[in-house]
Amino acid sequence: MKVMRSRGALALTLVAVLLASCGLPRSGPTRKEIFAGSVLEGGDAFVVSVNPRVTRATSVMPALGFSSGFLNAGVLASDVISPGDTLGMTIYENVKDDPLLGNTGQRVSALTQLQVDSKGFIFVPYAGRIKAAGLTPDALRDVITRKLDPQTPDPQVIVQRVAGNGSTVTVAGSVGAQGNYPIDAPTRTLTAMIARAGGATIPLPVAVVRVTRAGRSEKVWLQDLYSNPKLDIALRPGDQVVIEQDTRSFVALGATGVQNKVPFQTQTLSALEAIATVGGLNSNIADPKGVFVLRNEPAEIANAVLGRTDLIGDQRMVYVLDLTRPTGMFEARDFLIRAGDTVYVTEAPFVQWSKTIAAITGSASAASTTTNAANNVRSATGL
Repeated sequence: MKVMRSRGALALTLVAVLLASCGLPRSGPTRKEIFAGSVLEGGDAFVVSVNPRVTRATSVMPALGFSSGFLNAGVLASDVISPGDTLGMTIYENVKDDPLLGNTGQRVSALTQLQVDSKGFIFVPYAGRIKAAGLTPDALRDVITRKLDPQTPDPQVIVQRVAGNGSTVTVAGSVGAQGNYPIDAPTRTLTAMIARAGGATIPLPVAVVRVTRAGRSEKVWLQDLYSNPKLDIALRPGDQVVIEQDTRSFVALGATGVQNKVPFQTQTLSALEAIATVGGLNSNIADPKGVFVLRNEPAEIANAVLGRTDLIGDQRMVYVLDLTRPTGMFEARDFLIRAGDTVYVTEAPFVQWSKTIAAITGSASAASTTTNAANNVRSATGL
């Protein structure tokens, strides 16, 4: 009997030694281990507790908006001629016998399908090569009349821009009807053109409008575009308008409801909203004192957070949120998450202890079961 008890005690001791040497499964480092990796402890990351000053220093979000070059462009007249336009022209001559353009007795000459070339020019018989781009049909009519007047008395000219003109904008991406649309009187601004294309087909809070003009691309939030009339820029021929979904995301790890890469669902996202987005803290294992936000911070912001001026280049920062403090929830509400952040929640200290006890208890039970089975075999065989 003493031998059996000794074997059971030995099995229990072996289990404890194995647990101590191998460790138990867990979702990541403990709060204590993260603090041990601080620069103050010889590590390579600055560990900073979040407070109102830190929140102000880190609340820098990339701004979207149009530059003055886009904002100050005046509304384009709907009848301005552009390269690629197709024009129709009718010329009335005040002669009977020998008209300049028509046959004898033909006082009216029609020139159809005059294509404005890539440099903005057209060719009119007896008037020569004329720059049409940038002019209205009325202004072009005056130019042609002056050139023909010395050759035929008092010519009367009518210029029209036919359908399918070159003053068009391409609308693509997450819209109801992608396509190439003319700049007409009702669609001379960005919001009007988006509406013409069927509007956005993705949620408004995550919709971004990208406008490319003359090789330069600029973005604005669609929500801001609708709420701020000053952002409703005038369009130009050749503009490319793309509605696309925000691609920012953060990573949630540890004792949260979801451990995954999580896309932003709004323009700005607080730490509290990020936690709520992934299902909150796991109430069975999470440590509300151990909510961490890991980020590579630009030197300018890192210096402001740490009250220094000597840091150069991106710095590894670990921001600590203690939700058990009286102001902890407010600080989590005000602290902004940025694209690429990692939100990590540690397990409560008792979790590892519970796992250890469970593992030891389970192993000891297994050892006891094995010992009892061996005793039964011995009793049956008489050994």
